[in-house]
Amino acid sequence: MKYRLQAILFVFVAFMLGCNEYMIVGVLPDIAHEYHDSLSRLGLLVTVFALIYAIFTPIITSAANRWRRHHVLLFLMLIFFVGNTWSAMATNYYSLLLSRILTATVAGAIISMVLVMASFVAPREKRASLVSWVFAGFSIASVIGIPIGTIISTTFSWHDSFWMISGLTIIVFAGLIWLVPRDTPQFKSTLSKQFSLLKDIRVLLGVVFIVAVCAADYTIYTYIRPLITNEMGFDNTWLNWLLFGMGIFFIIGNKFGGYLADRGGVHRLGSIYIAMTILYIAFGPLLSFKWLAIIVVALLCVAFSCYGSSTQLMFLDIAEKDYPQSLDLASSLNSIFANIGISLGSFTASTAVQFTTMNHLGYVGAVYGILATALIIILSKKYTGMRY
Repeated sequence: MKYRLQAILFVFVAFMLGCNEYMIVGVLPDIAHEYHDSLSRLGLLVTVFALIYAIFTPIITSAANRWRRHHVLLFLMLIFFVGNTWSAMATNYYSLLLSRILTATVAGAIISMVLVMASFVAPREKRASLVSWVFAGFSIASVIGIPIGTIISTTFSWHDSFWMISGLTIIVFAGLIWLVPRDTPQFKSTLSKQFSLLKDIRVLLGVVFIVAVCAADYTIYTYIRPLITNEMGFDNTWLNWLLFGMGIFFIIGNKFGGYLADRGGVHRLGSIYIAMTILYIAFGPLLSFKWLAIIVVALLCVAFSCYGSSTQLMFLDIAEKDYPQSLDLASSLNSIFANIGISLGSFTASTAVQFTTMNHLGYVGAVYGILATALIIILSKKYTGMRY
């Protein structure tokens, strides 16, 4: 019974973090209206958040190994609460930017510690399933959190959307005090020994693959709201339902990714990302056929989100066998390099829309798709574990 409650709590932590990170995409136009600023400049809020997330996650995760994991987790949750509440109260661009930086500093370390705890509390045969559900927590944030945040923003204010997340944070914090495991094994070592994991060619291929996939994702996801309303021609009522539907397909992708992780893992991903690249090439020409374009977006959501369980279990497998001192760092690699990819993709998108129209963003995503496909094929040859 306790394991099930812990599993639900871990998913809820991911949901809370996902709301905080992704909801900004849905409320950007409302922030732009209040601050009288351009969407291209405000798109940098996404870029900077992801970049700070990627920089600080390995530093905090590795440094925190000196203290008991559950104490560090609760402390980081307090910082997260302060940062998100600051976002809710921000009255100008720079105040909002600084609050997002503070939140990004700790968000990655929080989910990394949760993933380590999940891997210890779950029976080995259920690890892939629980990991996929934790990643699905981010998708559930897309299904429920982002549409609700967008509705709150358009009905009341985008500030109230962030107040909603602060309320969720209080509930999660109480749950962690009650249920967080206090006896997960820790291997104390120097920072240099922990970072030795990143010298492994399999790990390097894996993290660059994640960067490429997430960069592809955010070439269109950064501007998904104007793409749906301005380019495809849907009104705001349809927008909320379509964002909800995208979240459903993200969950489907995560659960499909858990299925693949139990049946070959990274060795089964090559065909997924070949298909993703083809869909990106088709995206621009199909934008004028709005329902076909939405089907393409739905399939892209599945492709974006099905790598997580396979790469996470691969990193943990490599660390457990060859780099036990780097287990915490290994657990954070997915989130670190996903956010580098998000930063790269959102920066590429915000730069591209200054020189071309939004209906060309699919071709930018296709470039990243080709890179992701090549990397996962090479990785499949280098990594011999998890074969079905």
